[in-house]
Amino acid sequence: MDRRYFFSGMLAGAAAGAVSRVALAALPETVQQSGPATAPPLVPPDGRPYDPVVTLNGWSLPWRMKDGVKEFHLVAEPVVREMAPGFQVNMWGYNGQSPGPTIEVVEGDRVRLFVTNRLPEHTTVHWHGQRLPNGMDGVGGITQPHIPAGKTFVYEFTARRPGTFMYHPHADEMVQMAMGMMGFWVTHPKVRNHPQIARVQRDFCFLLGSFDVEPGSATPKVNTMTDFNTWAFNSRVFPGIDPLCVRQNDRVRIRVGNLTMTNHPIHVHGHEFEVTGTDGGPVPRGARWPEVTTDIAVGQMRQLEFIADEEGDWALHCHKSHHTMGAMGHDVPTMIGVDQTGVADTIRRLVPDYMVMGDKGMAEMGSMAMPLPDNTLPMMTGRGPFGPAEMGGMFTLLKVRRDQAPGDFRDPGWFRHPAGSVAHEVEAGQAPAVSRRVDGDGAAATGNGAGAAPPAGGSAGGSAVPGAPDAAPASVRKPAGHGHQH
Repeated sequence: MDRRYFFSGMLAGAAAGAVSRVALAALPETVQQSGPATAPPLVPPDGRPYDPVVTLNGWSLPWRMKDGVKEFHLVAEPVVREMAPGFQVNMWGYNGQSPGPTIEVVEGDRVRLFVTNRLPEHTTVHWHGQRLPNGMDGVGGITQPHIPAGKTFVYEFTARRPGTFMYHPHADEMVQMAMGMMGFWVTHPKVRNHPQIARVQRDFCFLLGSFDVEPGSATPKVNTMTDFNTWAFNSRVFPGIDPLCVRQNDRVRIRVGNLTMTNHPIHVHGHEFEVTGTDGGPVPRGARWPEVTTDIAVGQMRQLEFIADEEGDWALHCHKSHHTMGAMGHDVPTMIGVDQTGVADTIRRLVPDYMVMGDKGMAEMGSMAMPLPDNTLPMMTGRGPFGPAEMGGMFTLLKVRRDQAPGDFRDPGWFRHPAGSVAHEVEAGQAPAVSRRVDGDGAAATGNGAGAAPPAGGSAGGSAVPGAPDAAPASVRKPAGHGHQH
């Protein structure tokens, strides 16, 4: 049913576009992009100069100049987004992709934006964070009529302040945003020596997204409020997210916007950064402080800046552990410590390929090949030079190299660690002695931590870890009050 509905929507959109072709003849050219690779920065061919951004697994929308006005053409339409190799999702987006293309302008630019609706229902566009006339704010039914299917509306305003912004519908939001309708907007400062906005060598941007795509299906469940199973940077999931490739000692800016239903603590390994801007504007220099993680709440934008002075392949990810995993079954029981031997033997008589999973933890899922429904990613996936990465979702790498050429954003491959700089196994017999507290009066005994005898008098019901002290007896006090008897 979902597949039939999706493609009927595509056909309706195509028919509407055909009917409107004559009317669209005077509009800016419709530029489409469907591939998932990160496009090179769009160097401005005209208008005020600026240092362009790089949209992670995305691109920036070209424009035309007409009588001193920058004209863009957005097309709202059904799209198919490859979230990772082998995993394609039916979405709604703009100009062939979800998220839509990044719009880059300069402070003071007069901007004219044509929006053509090829969806099966009406829509609008809200220019999140912009100062503009009320009638251009894009709230359907309140500040403007909805854009009917097959029609084109125009928005026009001046980009009044520099910063990091978004665009998204304010019409049937539950469906349209759950289907992926969103995009990035960057307004660059008109002066190169802005007192609060530094020039950087690398400027990246991406949006945080969440989807509920059942294993084996291809269309998000739009009624989901909390139990999402697919967490994305720019509608891509690890290992399908491109790395952020920079030259050592570059000043790097990362712009992140959150249009999911929850907050995301974004963590960068190996470097400290400052939050230099929000969707409210640049943060004054005296109000900044060093961080390695910043929490980005729903509807917020954050600009992170740092000097990439440490070589290596550094993880960059959401610090909510379930957000760095692939599609999960929320009702799967925890099987750690459960002896499944007898059950497994019985099940294998019926299902010969059945494998016991989860009794020792979930790490084995990163390396085992398991049969999956079509169009389904494993829960933990990806590989690095040392084995399975056991990641998914909102995870990528910041790749810092001393020999990365200026302006070169290509992946340099895996980092070659200098000799002696990688954590490694200790040779047998070289491990230091382990000191553990084992008796009641605080005396300590030493041993190698493996197979040490339990203390004399230890109870049979003590710790299951060899050599560990017995657990202290537990005491429970039931709550009282309100006149209840327990």
